[in-house]
Amino acid sequence: MTGEITIADIKLGGNNPLCIIAGPCVIENADMVFHTAEKLKEICSTIGLSLLFKSSYDKANRTSLSSFRGPGVDMGLRILSDLRSRLHVPLISDIHSVEEVKPASEVLDALQIPAFLCRQTDLILAASNTGKPVNIKKGQFLGPWDVKNIIDKFTSTGNQNIFITERGSSFGYNNLVVDFRGFPIMRSFGHPVIFDVTHSLQLPGGMGKSSGGQREFAEPLARAAVSVGVDGLFIEVHPDPDKALCDGPNMIRLDALGKLLKTCRDLDELIRVS
Repeated sequence: MTGEITIADIKLGGNNPLCIIAGPCVIENADMVFHTAEKLKEICSTIGLSLLFKSSYDKANRTSLSSFRGPGVDMGLRILSDLRSRLHVPLISDIHSVEEVKPASEVLDALQIPAFLCRQTDLILAASNTGKPVNIKKGQFLGPWDVKNIIDKFTSTGNQNIFITERGSSFGYNNLVVDFRGFPIMRSFGHPVIFDVTHSLQLPGGMGKSSGGQREFAEPLARAAVSVGVDGLFIEVHPDPDKALCDGPNMIRLDALGKLLKTCRDLDELIRVS
């Protein structure tokens, strides 16, 4: 069992049920984001799982210079702030620089540090100093034991509200693999651990100027992670992934999410009473 943290009205970790972090990879436009968030809220409420809505206002590490990045910090945070006030859903989004920390922390319920930035000391400390809960994604280049150094950096300010997300490890070129031994190792450090289902299915740069993906493996990997023991699932969804402007090949169709979450909820309940 991991330590417990609170994000808005969500209890994450401890012996609490799975938390679902979900949303489209990037804010394509306000209408799509609102539609997706509304449906996600309905799905999670029906199944009985908490929802932390995620969509990026900027994707700063796209494969190609011509790739869609999102509306940017100012407009993106305005859209997310409007969404939060209208739908009453807690929010999380990526931060990429120390300069983004303050404006993002004024809107978001939790901050997220992307995998490629997980060792950036100044960014970690700035995020920690907000006092907010922060999700730090484990870099594809790190072992699970390396996460302890990230945690020590973050908690050096006195903020204990950190959770860690596994999103696969580099396996040769243009491929990722999930080492399930990593979940109990990372959870042993005493903080909640999330499994990023959809980014673990990426084929980074696998399509030349964009990343490929294998969304058909989402359910078996999610089921495996829940069975091993995690505190939440990170799942990027889209009404029509084949037309998505970012990460379409590994995102899950919005209308297919309910079945997956029901299966994972049932497994999680079984694991917690065993």
